[in-house]
Amino acid sequence: TEAAQVTPERKYHMDISQAIAYIHNLPKGLKPGLHRIRKLLSLLGDPQKELKFVHVAGTNGKGSTASMTASILTCAGYNTGLFTSPFIYRFHERIQLSGAQISGEDLLPLILKVKALAETMEESPAQFEFVTAMAMDYYRSKNADIVVLEVGMGGDVDATNAIDCPEVAVITNIGLDHTDALGNTLPEIAAHKAGIIKEGCHAVVYRGAAEVEAVFEQVCKEKNAILHKADFDSIRLRSHGLEGQVFDCGSRKGLQLPLLGEHQLYNAAVVLSVMDTLQAKGWAITEAHIRQGL
Repeated sequence: TEAAQVTPERKYHMDISQAIAYIHNLPKGLKPGLHRIRKLLSLLGDPQKELKFVHVAGTNGKGSTASMTASILTCAGYNTGLFTSPFIYRFHERIQLSGAQISGEDLLPLILKVKALAETMEESPAQFEFVTAMAMDYYRSKNADIVVLEVGMGGDVDATNAIDCPEVAVITNIGLDHTDALGNTLPEIAAHKAGIIKEGCHAVVYRGAAEVEAVFEQVCKEKNAILHKADFDSIRLRSHGLEGQVFDCGSRKGLQLPLLGEHQLYNAAVVLSVMDTLQAKGWAITEAHIRQGL
């Protein structure tokens, strides 16, 4: 019979599909706030408190910036988490460790574990909150040295903002996005993104309109945070083609980047500022790691 032909492997993957379908059926448009994610993380034993982060918010370039950052940290020998959204081909892409997507063997029990805890909550978590909690528990279980954590939407009340002070808070290019929730002007949106900047932390920002930079300057002043503005002035494009771009940025010459477009050079400049900041904080990242990672 057809049932008899279902191999253990096929059945296993069917279980994975059902588990992922459960996540996709969770609510999305719940009232913003951190109370649900904090409760869920508490039930998991607050795994985020045992991890270090590079937290990445912004409108455009979050994915590229996060991927470059994680690639360099992996090349430096760190067990590096990369949490992104949405996925392109399959759900597993959202939770990566040192360049590898989470395996089905790890994913299924992780979903079931978080599901069991979520179902004890008075207010069920939203879909993104559920996945964020999964990622935190996974990275703790795998002893991640650092996690590059991409914000879902906004910053201040995004589920990822349940973390404590990150190693670096990164804000990429600001544009008009999710105006129904974040505001109708660039300064309003920038203020939400700047919510990831915490007391005393380092913040690296993409250079933008004066009114946007003024928001970051004010928030950093209020929170005694150290503001680093990416160096766009010294970017020099040396060559480009289908294989990518070669460019200079400050004292770094002949950097190779496989991503195309002038905007990617600006994103790379943000990443270089992040690396400068991490190096100054004692992370063992060499210039060779930076070149290889890019």
